[in-house]
Amino acid sequence: MLQRARDKRVLLLIIAAALLSMFTGAVMAKRLPFPGEAYENLRIFTEVLSHVESNYVEETDPEKLIHGAIRGMLRTLDPHSSFMPPDVYREMQVETEGRFGGLGIEITLRDDILTVVSPIEGTPAFRAGIQAADQIVKIEGESTKDITLIDAVKKLRGPEGSTVTISVFRKGFSEPKDFTLARAVIQIKSVRWKKLPDDIGYVKLRSFQKSTTDELEEALHDLEEQHIRALVLDLRNNPGGLLEQAIAVSDEFLESGKLIVYTKGRLAGQNMKGYSKNDRAHLDYPMVILVNEGSASASEIVAGALQDLERATIVGSQSFGKGSVQTIIPLSDGSGLRLTTAKYYTPKGQEINGKGITPDIVVEEAKLPQEKEEEGKQGAPRSRRQISMPGDDPSEDMQLQKAIDFLKVQVQKGGKAVKAG
Repeated sequence: MLQRARDKRVLLLIIAAALLSMFTGAVMAKRLPFPGEAYENLRIFTEVLSHVESNYVEETDPEKLIHGAIRGMLRTLDPHSSFMPPDVYREMQVETEGRFGGLGIEITLRDDILTVVSPIEGTPAFRAGIQAADQIVKIEGESTKDITLIDAVKKLRGPEGSTVTISVFRKGFSEPKDFTLARAVIQIKSVRWKKLPDDIGYVKLRSFQKSTTDELEEALHDLEEQHIRALVLDLRNNPGGLLEQAIAVSDEFLESGKLIVYTKGRLAGQNMKGYSKNDRAHLDYPMVILVNEGSASASEIVAGALQDLERATIVGSQSFGKGSVQTIIPLSDGSGLRLTTAKYYTPKGQEINGKGITPDIVVEEAKLPQEKEEEGKQGAPRSRRQISMPGDDPSEDMQLQKAIDFLKVQVQKGGKAVKAG
């Protein structure tokens, strides 16, 4: 018994020394003006840890206590900063050869509630009718209160074909509803396109992945061979993806040397500016970008850049507002830290994070009569299916129809890059 108590004291001393060492490094790097106050707080932390170790009603695991404390600290920052234990960090680092299944949703924490940014078209979540801004209140019957994004992703992922039940609360619901979804390998083509009447091209971007710009160039080349005179770029329900792809997509429609996006952090090394580098004739026909509350991250970078540079008119509803940069920092024990280090800004200095992109022409997504009757029922509403690819008659999609009407007027005027006024 005495040996066990001595071992605990030694462990606590080691932990305290490690924490003080870490903090000393931080003081040296940041030159904090009042290190004494922080040392005092660390002393209190070690006191609490000692009392828990010695007096808690059940045996405790020191590693779990420390990891829990770190998670709690990061939760005071923002939803996207998180701690990754060694197993989670390894999973993030290594591309495994095995296949894993997912639901096809981008998630975030909004006001500490696990929230859907957007479902990806053609995935289990999309087919089941999961919508942007849905709140996931339970996973397999367990509350998501105080859950981290990392833990949520771990619970939602699993073997292909296995099922997971999520409880969803949505505006208009009287209580949460259960959706049981079969996981699938998420493999999607990020760009689809077609020619609409009146020589208007339509391109749907579903995500920003490594192949997006190549696929977009293929789409634009095909549409130009069909002699389009205007373009609708549909970014609705696009949760984002790679920053470099957002810059490259914007570059397709801009002359060289235009500022597309920049980031600002506390340190100079966290500041970045992305410019267009187009070395060929850029596309200058009239253009509308469609956005909604499911448009996030890279989608908002493209929409914000082309809006600020008066290259495109934005039509639809307010976008999601997800625009921060996370840096992955390896830690000494094999774990990792995902830390928000900067925020994205549009060329004119508009902060994207927490605000989103405001359309030039606001058109809310209207509910069809049958959709109102089936509000809250499982199954993708008709209007959401139309967002994927328009049919021969786009009139039931009010946002797309407004974009078409606007472009028809611009074409008649012989307009090129246009801005709604």
